[in-house]
Amino acid sequence: MHKGSHRGAKTFRRGRALEFLERLYVKRVTLKQQLQSPELQSIHAILTGELKAIEMVINEFVQSFEIHEDELKTRLKFEKRDNDDPTNGHSGDESNAEE
Repeated sequence: MHKGSHRGAKTFRRGRALEFLERLYVKRVTLKQQLQSPELQSIHAILTGELKAIEMVINEFVQSFEIHEDELKTRLKFEKRDNDDPTNGHSGDESNAEE
């Protein structure tokens, strides 16, 4: 079998995994924004639980697919906000559910 074709398929799958990870980070950012919203304070506990869950999935996904920090930094398109580093799995705000 030709190495190039096998390598291409592997690269394609890796790209799909990184795209999925990007979507997880977008969901994470959205949940953090919702936690700051006064209109959603009545469901704060639910949002916190969802944030914990999405962060757990992100961490497991990164470990399972052996995604490295440099891959994330070059791949992720959204910008860091408020010390929110997508490569470390948690943020600097007190609403972080991981603690």
